[in-house]
Amino acid sequence: MNIIKNQDIQAEPWAILWSEYLTQSVSFTDDAERIAAQSLIQAVLFSVSEGHSCLATTASDAKRLRSLVSFSDKSHITPFVFCHDRLYLYRYYALEQRLAQQVKRLNGPALFTVDHRTDLYSQLLTDPYQKKALEVVATHGLSMIIGGPGTGKTYTLARIIAVLSHRVQDLRIAMAAPTGKAAQRMQEALKHAFKDDDLKALMTPALELLQPVTLHRLLKISKQGHSQFNQQQPLPYDVVVVDEASMLDLQLATQLFEAVATGTRLILLGDANQLASVDVGTVLNDLQHSTLLHTQLVELQYSRRFSDDAQIGKMARFIQHQKKNKTQDVVQQFEQEVAQATVLRPIDLSEIKKDYIQLQYINDTIQTSQYLQTLWYGFEHYAEMLKRYCQTEDHVQQELSHEQQAVLAAFDDYRILTAMRYGDFGVTQLNHYMQTQLLEYLAADAIPRGDWYVGRPVMMTENNDQIGLSNGDVGICFKHRKDPTQFEVYFPSLAKWVLATRLPKHIQTAFAMTIHKSQGSEFTHTAVVFANDAEKLLSQELLYTAITRAKKVVTLLVAQTAFASALTHRTVRQSGLIHFLK
Repeated sequence: MNIIKNQDIQAEPWAILWSEYLTQSVSFTDDAERIAAQSLIQAVLFSVSEGHSCLATTASDAKRLRSLVSFSDKSHITPFVFCHDRLYLYRYYALEQRLAQQVKRLNGPALFTVDHRTDLYSQLLTDPYQKKALEVVATHGLSMIIGGPGTGKTYTLARIIAVLSHRVQDLRIAMAAPTGKAAQRMQEALKHAFKDDDLKALMTPALELLQPVTLHRLLKISKQGHSQFNQQQPLPYDVVVVDEASMLDLQLATQLFEAVATGTRLILLGDANQLASVDVGTVLNDLQHSTLLHTQLVELQYSRRFSDDAQIGKMARFIQHQKKNKTQDVVQQFEQEVAQATVLRPIDLSEIKKDYIQLQYINDTIQTSQYLQTLWYGFEHYAEMLKRYCQTEDHVQQELSHEQQAVLAAFDDYRILTAMRYGDFGVTQLNHYMQTQLLEYLAADAIPRGDWYVGRPVMMTENNDQIGLSNGDVGICFKHRKDPTQFEVYFPSLAKWVLATRLPKHIQTAFAMTIHKSQGSEFTHTAVVFANDAEKLLSQELLYTAITRAKKVVTLLVAQTAFASALTHRTVRQSGLIHFLK
């Protein structure tokens, strides 16, 4: 039996080496049995690399691993565990069990309940689903509020937090998200929501000072992956809120749940239609489909951002309802129901009254540079604001100038998202082209020194405790406020300046980013780009995540075959967490 061949996958060299190493200490009857065991090990490793926590298989196949596998036997530890028709690496079997145990612990009644029906609270929300969310959080220790873009998750959360804070004096609240950008957007949305006149009677100074942080910063996770807060030393909060919970992987979710004290309210917000975590697991999706938690789940239904007759909302619904279809059929259906293919044109965002989509298919007979020039149009306003900043006479300042604020706002208006890092339409090539265009436009106003120049947008690719920045934090390079011969980078998510020379060499230029890295972000105009070489990476979740980063305009520059694949392919991760929650 050849597991690898049956699954139509190509074993990576590292997986082959591991399978050979692990089977060295096992006695097999013949070479055929050894090869079958190695194929099974390679299949498990491949599944993990794809984000699955386990591999669906049979007990008879699992027995091929002989002494390398145990059958839910806790008396000894083996590299692999077989449980309920799933074969695990021991690490992920243990993580799923630990997470399920913590979910059950936190699933009890809330330490204190809130009468959400009082006159003071009952009028805060009119949407029936949002009212239900307040009711669930008011009475449960663990709750989930899910919904698509614009359904009011943060709006609802602000009211819930205000009610809880009004009910309990000196309530200790923690706000967190998986990435720095998601934490920044959460802070901006909460700040706006707390300004609502309806909340004046409930607001306290402490609420206005709430500062969302990354989960790594909240849990104080070290470079080695160890969390300072855990079951023995839980987080010192009465309420813990996690936004963008669809990004929680199995390891991070387990660390989070173990660090939440019994009696603390844990509130998860997210959109399960988005991409699952980059690492192993599909935690939010598993939790929302668990019968154990069905009373604690509220799905918000009505989108305020995308109107029913506008194109971005139509496309989001089109993706969600799309079943397996023929390539030509799904493309034709999309053009009939959502947006016709045309030639891309520059967008004046000030003229956009209703969100919409423009679509162009990539033609192999047209030079890539022509398409890249079209994508550059979205950054022209950013370039104009940078030139205005460069031409101001006085750069000696302490606070952000009006020109710098205009630069930051212009950059947040537009971003290019792609599925790949390399290739004609990969992150590397896109960033190189946009950088070249910007430097040509600014000319003598922005002479680069090394990798740095005025207007270079950068994104952290890992956490750095020494300078207080997290993976996903985005900043813009300006002249130093006191010494114009140097550069410093401003990170809006932290309102923080950092000398360019202190930033790591591998920091990434960020005119374009992968769709995975864009999670937790919002832009007025989003360009989504991919060619046929990205087809194997595409899925409904990836496309849905990309287009819902936009508030007004989506520009689709896509290969037609790859686009059809993205519209019809749904990713389903294998997991046993739901079983352990029974």
